Amino acid sequence: MNRDNVRNFCIIAHIDHGKSTLADRLLQLTNTVSARDMQDQLLDSMDLERERGVTIKASAVRMEYTALDGKDYVINLIDTPGHVDFTYEVSRALQACEGAVLVVDASQGIEAQTLANVYLALEQDLEIIPVINKIDLPAARPDVVAEELENLLGIDSDTFIRISAKQGVGIREVLEAVIARVPPPKGNLEAPLRALVFDSHYDSYKGVVAYVRIVDGSLNPRQPLRLMATDAKFEPVEIGVFNPGMKTISGLSIGEVGYIATGFKTVRECRVGDTITLAVNGAEEILPGYKQIKPMVFAGIYPTNNDDYGELRDALEKLQLNDASLVYEPETSQALNFGFRVGFLGLFHMEIIQERLEREYDLDILATAPSVEYQVVMRAGETINIDSPAQLPDPNDISEIREPWMKIQLYMPEEYIGPLMELVKKKRGEYVSMEYLDKSRVILTCRLPLGELIIDFYDKLKSISKGYASLDYQFDSYRTEDLVKLDVLVNSEPVDALAIIVHKNDAYHKGQRLVSRLKDLIPRQLFSVPIQAAVGKKVISRADVKAMRKDVLAKCYGGDITRKKKLLEKQKKGKKRMKMIGAVEVPQEAFMALLSLDEEE
Repeated sequence: MNRDNVRNFCIIAHIDHGKSTLADRLLQLTNTVSARDMQDQLLDSMDLERERGVTIKASAVRMEYTALDGKDYVINLIDTPGHVDFTYEVSRALQACEGAVLVVDASQGIEAQTLANVYLALEQDLEIIPVINKIDLPAARPDVVAEELENLLGIDSDTFIRISAKQGVGIREVLEAVIARVPPPKGNLEAPLRALVFDSHYDSYKGVVAYVRIVDGSLNPRQPLRLMATDAKFEPVEIGVFNPGMKTISGLSIGEVGYIATGFKTVRECRVGDTITLAVNGAEEILPGYKQIKPMVFAGIYPTNNDDYGELRDALEKLQLNDASLVYEPETSQALNFGFRVGFLGLFHMEIIQERLEREYDLDILATAPSVEYQVVMRAGETINIDSPAQLPDPNDISEIREPWMKIQLYMPEEYIGPLMELVKKKRGEYVSMEYLDKSRVILTCRLPLGELIIDFYDKLKSISKGYASLDYQFDSYRTEDLVKLDVLVNSEPVDALAIIVHKNDAYHKGQRLVSRLKDLIPRQLFSVPIQAAVGKKVISRADVKAMRKDVLAKCYGGDITRKKKLLEKQKKGKKRMKMIGAVEVPQEAFMALLSLDEEE
């Protein structure tokens, strides 16, 4: 195929603005999928993606289309995730394209991820084609949204395409705009092969399958290849394109998008963002933008039944094969025995992994409250990173603790500015700037500790703004803060999985709330159970779970008082002995209580 007749583009949008529906209509229009095989959200292969209506993994498809000018074109479409947790995946997908179709909901207007993805696309110098979707809705206001977009992009609103992906209105105009406005791929055909890995998945027969875009040179099946960042060498098992299923072809040339089955057994050797070149006489320079994905949120995942530990390990291993951003290592807890410390890109990513473990692998798991990675500077001078309160060294050895801060953008109607600024202040955040998108919509930029952001900030944001506000965030810096470890003791035994790192000023209130919450959640025993919150050796709050009482006097009808005293004394001794050897089981709800400590009592 002549490279002038190749177009590579992706669809970017905020969640639920109609990205996957537009992709479905494009597949139908180009006859890539027959009517018999067509289904909604065709490129979203996971059940979870279909149920939640959100794309979790990027996916690619090759379409062949005869344009109105009579020429045949090969159009490669990459459908990208819309959630902020998967921004790195979006940025890799954008590097594989020359153009981006920006989809905006006519009833919602510009939201957080719309803007975040536009900036990513502008950084890559892509041609942006604005599309206003859902014009058939009663609440649609396409003229207002077009004005917002015109102010944002500086593109004349007359060139915007107005469509209804659900009704199939305006779909051909989108394809024609891609052909007319997206430039053909550049690159040097004579140079050594350079192919960008923008995604991957694991296949039990072919090993790791890398999704690639050929930037320079060409690729044929018999050449030994090398990954430049990991220096792993391999010979391709298979080369092909997505149509939308995997279809083997004889080779890939400059500008084309397809896949290479590597035969590798772990995703670690073939990371997203890496460059594939020839093993002999390959390229010297790696393609720009590669970085190792760093987890932001950490949580302990334990099997409720200890015998399932091996199954949980196997399940995490299999999930990691299809999700290179998942990081885990074994950990032990006094309260929960053996489990894993798992790193996630964000809270939504954590939720997805938890649900997949329970559904796809039929596991009954218990997750601790999420925490973030802190930098601890020791008095001896060394700096260590910890992602669990249990790893915090002795306070006497610590010089300072640094916590990660995020830069956040809140998009909202102006009537919610006051309540949302109040929320940011309550979460120890600080105001940076505010700008108006139009007469009624505002972008509020703030800085906020990640530890406060991951707990319940998003839920509160949505409930305060009645669902109208949206959020985007990026890492800002590590800052030194006055942080302490808040320990929880149940029956005088510290429960390491309930410990949290909090700001010193919040320790008393959070300890008090946690203790009173746990008092209601921990089941009553035959003996009294004290629950204490402590910072170091100092107990700052305490509540007791009252004992269940057995009426030992029920069999006494009258008679001497000494008989009753003797029975009560015997019961008292029994309870004392029981308390010494009694174990208190902490239910899953107790760990989840950590997620809602800021709620007003």
